[in-house]
Amino acid sequence: MKRNLAMAALGGAVVGVLAVTQLGSPLAAQQSAKKSTYEQLDLFGDVFERVRGAYVEEVDEAKLIESAINGMLASLDPHSSYLAPKGFEDMRVQTKGEFGGLGIEVTMEEGLVKVVAPMDDTPAAKAGVLAGDLITHIDGEPVMGLTLADAVERMRGLVGSDIKLTIARRDADAPLELTMTRDVIKIKAVRARAEGDVVVLRVTTFNEQTFDNLKAGIAEVQAEIGGADKVKGYVLDLRNNPGGLLNQAISVTDAFLDKGEIVSTRGRDARDSERHNARKGDLADGKPIVVLINEGSASASEIVAGALQDHRRAIVVGAKSFGKGSVQTIMPLSGEGALRLTTARYYTPSGRSIQA
Repeated sequence: MKRNLAMAALGGAVVGVLAVTQLGSPLAAQQSAKKSTYEQLDLFGDVFERVRGAYVEEVDEAKLIESAINGMLASLDPHSSYLAPKGFEDMRVQTKGEFGGLGIEVTMEEGLVKVVAPMDDTPAAKAGVLAGDLITHIDGEPVMGLTLADAVERMRGLVGSDIKLTIARRDADAPLELTMTRDVIKIKAVRARAEGDVVVLRVTTFNEQTFDNLKAGIAEVQAEIGGADKVKGYVLDLRNNPGGLLNQAISVTDAFLDKGEIVSTRGRDARDSERHNARKGDLADGKPIVVLINEGSASASEIVAGALQDHRRAIVVGAKSFGKGSVQTIMPLSGEGALRLTTARYYTPSGRSIQA
């Protein structure tokens, strides 16, 4: 018995030594990483002071810091960015459904501004801008080197003023120059109409009005056809819909499902993962649904199409969608600006990632 106890004690001692070693090593690594981070921040401070004090011309210190922040975020992905106070306010206005500009959703690709989709009945759509177009110049000035926020700011301007965009298009032999007139962009999120005994729902964006517009549109067209029982099916047109608010995408999908997962979001920390499920109540009463998509259908549009397809609730028809499957969280900062940071990715009910 004593021998066994001695062996157990020895075993405990050895395990204890290993445990201390394993715990001690990550702690040392953490301390080393912190030291390295502080050294890099010291380096940034050193560079900043040298530029401020020795550059050939006097510099705008606030602009210098903002450029450094933009550079850091641009190194992560095309969708993370810093929103200066004016840009933050513009974004809040846009999600409410009315703003000034050209009516295009854009992102960055290899230093150029890429059109995700032109919005219906806007200057960009009327001028012939297409999803996938690359904007190389704005009023003759190259966009290479600009941040996305800077490029968007240049495209905005006084209502009624003209702007010229130089565009590289995949199947065009030479760059295109399109001139358009800035206008107040009023987005009606959903337009509903009857095509015989079929309800066609054109969803242009996912803003604060989308689900309410959808619900009202369905009821209106059902009544026009002669009641819900007279409707043979529904067409949900998400072509050139660049996305928008996640909660609206969930609500629109839920409108056509009785149960099951709609979308999950997964971040770096597993504890931040979320699943969103449908509640009972199908506004289409189980009637057939066709979803239309194209290369301009992105983000929230892809969530809706993917969920309805995975549940075999709808047939998805069209071209391959844009492939933006990441979640951007808006984090207000001191100074009235905000950080738009990619914090998670979307997955359809079957576990497919939407990200291209």
